[in-house]
Amino acid sequence: MAAPVAASLVPRVSLPPPARLAASSTRGLDLVSLPGGRYRHLRLRRSPLPAGTAAASSPSVPSSASDPDPESSIGHALGGVEIYSAATGEPVLFRDLWDQNEGMAVVALLRHFGCPCCWELASVLRDTKERFDSAGVKLIAVGVGTPDKARILAERLPFPLEYLYADPERKAYDLLGLYFGLGRTFFNPASVKVFSRFDSLKEAVKNYTIEATPDDRAGVLQQGGMFVFKGKELLYARKDEGTGDHAPLDDVLNICCKVPTVFCKSSSLMCICF
Repeated sequence: MAAPVAASLVPRVSLPPPARLAASSTRGLDLVSLPGGRYRHLRLRRSPLPAGTAAASSPSVPSSASDPDPESSIGHALGGVEIYSAATGEPVLFRDLWDQNEGMAVVALLRHFGCPCCWELASVLRDTKERFDSAGVKLIAVGVGTPDKARILAERLPFPLEYLYADPERKAYDLLGLYFGLGRTFFNPASVKVFSRFDSLKEAVKNYTIEATPDDRAGVLQQGGMFVFKGKELLYARKDEGTGDHAPLDDVLNICCKVPTVFCKSSSLMCICF
């Protein structure tokens, strides 16, 4: 009976009042139809909107067209976002984490450091890191919470500290328009996917502790996503629809390893890779 055990892994938290959930404003991602309507790409949304409303867009699309204005690109905007190194606790900008001209980076945004499903994702990323390294790709894992919460995950999972970063104010999540809210976190149908990975989840949380949960309990309502960049160019973007609804690593690796002309399609992913 896997479901009751998995449910017990979800920490009990006091949810913030509804006003807190819609208090922040953000620039997010819009989906734009290309000529012919076959594929779509992402562009930076300039108008502010409440954090909880970012879920209006499709969860995943590629960036298969270059933005004519580099200053308005997602990569350019994300580069100025400040997060914190789990290793040192010091602030760092995204643009300083990889070569902004030709460097390849996988940016994995976890939910929060006290999320059992994120411990599982972090363990998969850790075990896949050698393949990223061999492809010359920098792995960057970001979670909601403070650096001290990140270090709890890193020490107990374990996960290499030098690739782990904290975003306590969810700045990158807001910029990228990742899903946020009670329904997405606890009641989205996509969350049932985690039961198909129950053995992997069970292994990842052997040393789990709820102490890694952010002190700001609003952070537990944040969903994650996966992004691949070449320099400032966004090659792949996927929003997690629900808790545990992670990007397929095979798709990410295909892009990182430059497999030519791959077309991928599933209920939550459509991408064209060159």
